[in-house]
Amino acid sequence: MDPGLANNSSSPRPRWRKVAYGGMQPGYDDNHTDESFLEGMVMNASVVKRDMLKVMLDSVSISEYLCIVALVVLVWTCTLTSTIDENSLLLIDVSLLVSGFLILLFTQEMLSLSLLLHYVLNISFFITVLYVLAPIYQTLTRSISSDSIWAVAASLLVLHLFLHDYSESTVKAPGVLKNPALTSCISVNASVVASVFMASRLPSRLHVFAIMLFSLQVFLFAPLVTYCIKKYSFRMHLCFSLSLMVMTLSFVYMLHRLLFVVLLSLLVFVNVVCPYWLIRIQEYKFEINGPWDEAKLCFDITD
Repeated sequence: MDPGLANNSSSPRPRWRKVAYGGMQPGYDDNHTDESFLEGMVMNASVVKRDMLKVMLDSVSISEYLCIVALVVLVWTCTLTSTIDENSLLLIDVSLLVSGFLILLFTQEMLSLSLLLHYVLNISFFITVLYVLAPIYQTLTRSISSDSIWAVAASLLVLHLFLHDYSESTVKAPGVLKNPALTSCISVNASVVASVFMASRLPSRLHVFAIMLFSLQVFLFAPLVTYCIKKYSFRMHLCFSLSLMVMTLSFVYMLHRLLFVVLLSLLVFVNVVCPYWLIRIQEYKFEINGPWDEAKLCFDITD
């Protein structure tokens, strides 16, 4: 027998190495793992232990926006039934615009003349374009029945609430580089279309302009204002949210008792039942992490 062949046959198999890129190692399968593979397994490493009170406080933002949308629907209803005329609605628009503008300026960390000018120019352009387009909105759905308008508007509002980003605002403050998500944009578009449908049922151009200005102020800029309040002071955010809930429930109670019960039940479900539900199902969460997980970046690629 050839001595060289005898030495090759008796030579030990090379040790397996744990490498990500290196091709197949001689003597081992491509999916081979050694006995130390499961040593790196960790169970429930990233599971967050949630506190009931903390989850309830975080859910206040959802209830706050539900009340905002409920107030919009109340104003729509009162305007369509001529309970609120166009002059009163314009007064509400001006009050909301001034108060929201002051809140934005008050909660800004760095207040400057350029930022003030930026807000004024954008608001002026927004109001001017809206007034010019009011006659078009007024005649946009003249051939469609009112029942169909109400059904489509209600569906769009449900879609708006379902896709709305409750953690932050779709409309960003000046200087923010992060773009809104696709679902947030769809949510805003749904609310705008619903507002146009409601405005098309009104008799005059001034009515249409006033209701569209009110609706777009709420749907576009109210999330930005509430986000700035929450970022500035969480205690102020809680006081504002609770006051808004009480005011909304009072108005709904005066309008219809059954709707009051529905809205109150919805707020209790969002603020109490859902947090309790989330805490309970956390007990059944089972997550396994180990060497087989995909690598995650430890830095932001946008930096």
